[in-house]
Amino acid sequence: MDTCSIVNKSTLHLVGVPYCGPYSSFPDEAIRLQTDFLARKHELNHVIQSNVMYCPYFGNEAYATYWACFESQYNEDPLPPGMVAITIPMHRYASVSSSSQRMGEGYEMLKAWMEEHNYKKLDQAVSLEIYYLEGQHWEEEIVDILIPIEDEA
Repeated sequence: MDTCSIVNKSTLHLVGVPYCGPYSSFPDEAIRLQTDFLARKHELNHVIQSNVMYCPYFGNEAYATYWACFESQYNEDPLPPGMVAITIPMHRYASVSSSSQRMGEGYEMLKAWMEEHNYKKLDQAVSLEIYYLEGQHWEEEIVDILIPIEDEA
């Protein structure tokens, strides 16, 4: 696992598939969503990098909203059935890289680091998981975990 840091991400234009449901089933549904999305990636045009999957998410104690997406150039082509386009505004993020098999440890490390450095999560913004799909087994790849932070006063 890499060390934690602050990164700036410019505006992202994403196209993919959404999930919204009970938080209790979130981990299993996120994996199912990613698998289903990757099986449909051939349906997308204008993808910037087909080996980088963006998974923005937002949740609370009751439900989670999660997307599996690729960054896409703006175009006016109709989207494939069941897919959506979303735009994530520019933000500063606390970040750590982790193995997709050890993401729980990555989240724990990042949250402890944020607390130690007095970074506060920007509550109204989505967090991101960024998967780098280099091999046949995407579930064993490197993932960047990004949590949006409040601007320093």
